[in-house]
Amino acid sequence: MAGNRWLAPIAHRFLSPELWRFTRRSVPRGVALGLFAAFIIPVGQIFLAAFLALPARANVPLSAAVTFVTNPFTIPFWLVIANKVGGFILKVDQATVNTAMAGEIERGGWWQDFGWFIETAGVTAFGFVVMSLVSAALGYLLSGMIWRWWVGRKHRARLERYRSNQAAAE
Repeated sequence: MAGNRWLAPIAHRFLSPELWRFTRRSVPRGVALGLFAAFIIPVGQIFLAAFLALPARANVPLSAAVTFVTNPFTIPFWLVIANKVGGFILKVDQATVNTAMAGEIERGGWWQDFGWFIETAGVTAFGFVVMSLVSAALGYLLSGMIWRWWVGRKHRARLERYRSNQAAAE
């Protein structure tokens, strides 16, 4: 990475060891940034997550890996969910669309189809923005709790081994 002429100006930042370690602070940040990037843009999520991880001091590989929650196989599912979320929050339903398009329905034709497309795309895009923010917050909290549970379990196991070794020594 340091030898690439395009990445050389920022390679020292990417090669910083703290961006590649799994710590209690970098893991939740990486998960949150990965989920945010996964839902906010349809392409280039891995690069966005990796570049967002730099100033946030988040775990780069984890933030890049989490973006795979949206992939070519799951995107139809996420499109439907984003449309439902956006429609629910904006309170857009067929009655609202019919009222807004009342003057245009008389014309019919491609303009009516174009209006339907803009309405659907706007609601879906808004749903993706909401999903990116909510999933980032939930991912941060959930990964922090899982990290804490996992480290606590390791500490308890270590303490049990220590106690059993002490009991065997006596």
